[in-house]
Amino acid sequence: MDITLNFTPYTFRHKNILYLIALVAFLSSCGTRKYTVKSDTKAAKAADAMANLKSKQLYRFITDWTGVRYRFGGLDKSGIDCSGFAFLLEKEIYGITLPRISRDQANAVRRKDIDNLKEGDLVFFSFGGNDVDHVGVYLNNGFFVHASTTRGVIVDDLTLPAYQKVLVKSGSVN
Repeated sequence: MDITLNFTPYTFRHKNILYLIALVAFLSSCGTRKYTVKSDTKAAKAADAMANLKSKQLYRFITDWTGVRYRFGGLDKSGIDCSGFAFLLEKEIYGITLPRISRDQANAVRRKDIDNLKEGDLVFFSFGGNDVDHVGVYLNNGFFVHASTTRGVIVDDLTLPAYQKVLVKSGSVN
C-alpha cells in the first residue's frame, strides 16, 4: 500500500501566512496595554504641588532653577545655596528683600504653624545642631522648594521624617 501525501507549496505558504497573522495579532494586543504612573509616587506628588501653584510666575521661577547645582555662597545658575535661592525667589516673586544668610532670614520671619503655611512662606531647618542652617520656600500640600546640598534646586516633601526631625521654624516674612 502506497500512501502519498499531497501537499503543495501553496498549502505550506498559506499556513505560514496564517501563523504570521496570528503572531502579529497576539503581539500587537500586548502593545495596547496602558502604562500609568502611580499617582502616589513622590515625583507625581511633587508635580501636583507644582501644578497647584497659584502664582504662575513662581512656577516659572522654580522650573527655571530646578536642577541648578548647590554651591555654598552661590547666587547664580552656576551654583546656588539655600539662602541665596530663598533670597532671590522672595525678591523676584514677592518683592521682599530678605537677609542673605538663612539664620538671619529666620529672624525676619513671623512664626506660623506648619499646618497654616501658605505659598511663599519659609521653612527653616537645623541639620547641624540648634542653629538654623537651611531654608526652603513652602509651596502647598506639604511640599517645598530648596537648594539641596546633594541634589541642587528641587521640590521636596516636607512631611518626610528626615525633614520633620530637623524642622525648627516656619512662617511668613514680617
